[in-house]
Amino acid sequence: METEYDFSQGKRGAINPIPSGKTRITIRLDDEVLAWFREQVHLAGGGNYQTLINEALRQHIRESYKPLEEILRKVVREELERIDQ
Repeated sequence: METEYDFSQGKRGAINPIPSGKTRITIRLDDEVLAWFREQVHLAGGGNYQTLINEALRQHIRESYKPLEEILRKVVREELERIDQ
């Protein structure tokens, strides 16, 4: 061990810089939710549970997003059915 270290070129912050398009946040998840995602990664033979959570959120957004046209068509259909009765 050295008696003195030179940290004059040292940099503060995360060792690995955050990639473009990503944001570091703090989030609280239920223990059971986190355990499930970690288990899925383990069963798949490895990977990153955070990536799996991110993909699950993206899939939810894709499936729950409905274009305005689709919503309007549904409303019009419901109203036409109501009128016909």
